[in-house]
Amino acid sequence: MRVLILSMTIVLADQTAKLFVKGASFPALGIWLKGVPYGSSRPLLGNFLRLTYIENPGMAFGIDIGGKLFFSLFSIIASAAIVAYLYHVRKESLGFRLSLAMILGGALGNLIDRVFYGVIFGDAPLFYGKVVDFLDMNFFDISIFGYQLTRWPVFNIADAAVTIGVLLLLFFHRSADAEEGAGVRPPYARGPAGEAADGGEGTHTQK
Repeated sequence: MRVLILSMTIVLADQTAKLFVKGASFPALGIWLKGVPYGSSRPLLGNFLRLTYIENPGMAFGIDIGGKLFFSLFSIIASAAIVAYLYHVRKESLGFRLSLAMILGGALGNLIDRVFYGVIFGDAPLFYGKVVDFLDMNFFDISIFGYQLTRWPVFNIADAAVTIGVLLLLFFHRSADAEEGAGVRPPYARGPAGEAADGGEGTHTQK
């Protein structure tokens, strides 16, 4: 389960960035992070990428369906399920497992916000915290059903990890389907002596 190192790296990077944006103090460690004003925006790569500090109670990219407690509990269950599934597929391809590890890291990054941030920062009970978002990216001008989209919804490192992980998961799934369609069989599809498992090929010598 060494791929979990990637998950923990994503969590560490995500939480570090969020604390620098939101601001935090750890007197015992002599750490004081000023943070940035809520709602403020400053350029990182010109107008293409800006740091914009907002918070949302929902899922990735500000999606809000249900309630805060629902998302907190759902994130816990989903994270536990991914860990269990990673163990189940521990002998699958590295790319497939890395994509799951990215999704897990992103889920845990936002889970910490929802579960603990309300208590840590004294503005909400346990499980009712808001997710810190700060990456504001330019987007193509699109008009859909009267809704004008000019910039991507503000997101964070955890959101990006989940999105990239899902895209990689789809890619490796399609690659596996393509190999199967081309007749490439995985090692477990062959018998102990190397013959085809379906018995349709090879010769057997009788003694």
